[in-house]
Amino acid sequence: METLKKIWEYELLKVAGESVQVSQVAAAIIVMIAGLLFARILTRAIGARVRRRAPQRVNVVAVLEKIVFDVLAIVIVLMAMNIAGIPIGIFAFLGGALAIGLGFGAQNLFNNFISGLIITFEQPMRIGDLIEVGDHLGNVKHVGARCTLIRRTDGIDVLVPNSYLLENALVNWTLSDQLMRTSVTVGIAYGSPTQTAAKLIRQAVEEQQDVLKDQEIIVIFDEFGDNALNFEVFFWTTTEREMLLRKLRSDIRYRIDDLFREAQIVIAFPQRDVHLDAAAPIDVRVVQS
Repeated sequence: METLKKIWEYELLKVAGESVQVSQVAAAIIVMIAGLLFARILTRAIGARVRRRAPQRVNVVAVLEKIVFDVLAIVIVLMAMNIAGIPIGIFAFLGGALAIGLGFGAQNLFNNFISGLIITFEQPMRIGDLIEVGDHLGNVKHVGARCTLIRRTDGIDVLVPNSYLLENALVNWTLSDQLMRTSVTVGIAYGSPTQTAAKLIRQAVEEQQDVLKDQEIIVIFDEFGDNALNFEVFFWTTTEREMLLRKLRSDIRYRIDDLFREAQIVIAFPQRDVHLDAAAPIDVRVVQS
C-alpha cells in the first residue's frame, strides 16, 4: 500500500511552480474519457429529438450535433487540465504563435466551414436532392463541415468544397418538389401528315406510366428544318435520378418509332439534293480499259 501511495503521489513535473502528480493526471484522464462519452451520448440524444420534430432538416441536425459536441469537448478538456493542475495561461504564447501560423493555412478550411453553415441553415439543397454544379450531376448524400458528398449519376462519389457550392451556380432539380419537365424531339419527312404525327407523338407520351397525367402535355410543331419537319413534345414527371429520366425519354422514342411505322410516317434523316443546271448538254463519256 505504501508503494502504491508513493506512485499515486509521485510528482511528474512542475508547471508554473505547481506540482503535477500521477493522481491528478489519472483523475484528469478519467474525467476526459467519461466527459467525452457523455458528450457523445448527449449530442446523439439531442439530434434524435430534433430529427423527430423536424425530420426534413437533416442537414441542420448534423451540424447542430457537431457544434454541441465540439463545445462540450472544449469544456471537458479545460476541466481536465484544471484537475491536472495545468494552468491554461501557459498556452497563451504558444496559442498566439500557432494562431498566426494556422491563420494562413486554415483560411480555405475556415471558408468551407462557414459555407457549410450557410448551406445548412439556408438549405439550397437537402440530402437526396438531385443537383447540378459545374460538371457534376447527382444526388446529395452528405453535407459536412468542409465539403459535400455528391453521388453522380455514373455512380462516382465526388467531394465538392462547400465554398465552391456557394460561389458557383447551383441547379437543384428537386428543391421545391419532385416535378420535372422534360421534352423529346423528332423530325419527320417533308410531305408527311403533320396533324397525324402530332397525335401519335402525344399518344406515345400518354402511354407512359411515369408521365404525369394531371400535367399538360404540349406538342409543338417547332420548325421547318433543312431536312425535316421538327416536333418537340413537353411533359412532366417525378424522379430523383437522372438516369430514370433518360430511360423515360428513351421509352417514348421507341414508342414514337413504332407508331410512325404503323402509320407509314417516315422519320427524317439528313439528305442533300443536287440539281445540275447547264446551258448546254453535258458530255458524258464511258471509258473501257
